[in-house]
Amino acid sequence: MSLTQTASYQSTMRVSFLSYMVQAVINHFAPLLFLTWQRSFGIPLHQITLLITCNFCIQLLTDLVSPRIVSRLGTRGTMVFAHLCAAAGLMGLTVLPGILPFPGLLLSTGICAVGGGLLEVLVSPIVEACPTDHKESAMSLLHSFYCWGFVMVVLGSTAFFTFFGMERWPILAVIWALFTLCNGWAWTRVPLFPLPGGQQGLNLAQLGRRPLFWLLVLLMVCAGASEQAVSQWSSAFAEAGLQVDKAMGDLCGPMLFALCMGTARLLYGKWGEHLALGKAMAGSAGLCIVSYLLMIFSPWPALGLAGCGLCGFSVGILWPGTFSIAARAIPQGGTVLFAMLAVGGDLGCTLGPTVAGMTSTLMQDDLRWGLLAAALFPIGMLVGSLLLRRRRIA
Repeated sequence: MSLTQTASYQSTMRVSFLSYMVQAVINHFAPLLFLTWQRSFGIPLHQITLLITCNFCIQLLTDLVSPRIVSRLGTRGTMVFAHLCAAAGLMGLTVLPGILPFPGLLLSTGICAVGGGLLEVLVSPIVEACPTDHKESAMSLLHSFYCWGFVMVVLGSTAFFTFFGMERWPILAVIWALFTLCNGWAWTRVPLFPLPGGQQGLNLAQLGRRPLFWLLVLLMVCAGASEQAVSQWSSAFAEAGLQVDKAMGDLCGPMLFALCMGTARLLYGKWGEHLALGKAMAGSAGLCIVSYLLMIFSPWPALGLAGCGLCGFSVGILWPGTFSIAARAIPQGGTVLFAMLAVGGDLGCTLGPTVAGMTSTLMQDDLRWGLLAAALFPIGMLVGSLLLRRRRIA
């Protein structure tokens, strides 16, 4: 590989990494402001919950229609459009709620979600297409930047609110929008490589006739559910384990989970070429089951918090690993394959915390029962990973 080619794909990799940090801004900036919006605009809690549902549903819908968007705009045009949507949604947060509070927040959230859905579908295959020496490591490193983006959003926003006050949150929204726009501009400059299978590749009917496709989608559901079932409830473990207030619990729990998950992806990105991906995923799924059992049955809250961190570490490579296996096992899958994998992942991200929350409610708000029910997802991940190994796919 020539030095020129290496330098060109590295620039593409860098803006891809930053795009996953933009994805983290889309998903984690608004939740930091939910209570502020509730007080400032008089929005009831059930409408705040609707913002979360809106974000998920629109990202899921965008995943489904993304192949058509890519076919019309092309890969580069779609990436620029995704960043423009994300920036427009962030800017909308500073203006629209002042006109119509809840509709303004809902519209801004929806615009952001379109950008987030397109990024989720396209960034992974773009990195997969780069002529890297070890694609599994590159994919894991890419997904680690979502974790670092989450840390950036929480720490950066917390520092801003500490020095300038919560009432100046619109200024921070503009800052995140400018960050997004700058990265969107970078996508007009970097070289792009042919996507695995091309922009079209196999259609959904052709993919649906392959049992392997459905197994990979199921693995994405299990990966997303295993991750989010704990991530969404991690602040409760922080509060119980450290005896801190709600704000510090929200900071410690999710931050610990994100740091451990990002560390796992970073380590695999650096040394993954020395490990078999299938074995690593099966081992991670087993470790995830252990972390769930630790959280459920630990007699000490602090040990439960350690289990939360262990869970973050164990789920680190499950999502990017499934993407890498899919790209290698179905090379002609194209955009439709990655879009459906994103649909499976988003579905899992909703199923995991929903199953945990509903089961906990049925059992008198005992979260341990909720996590016990959600433990079915890492068990499914382990079984699916072993099936891939048995078929010599991973």
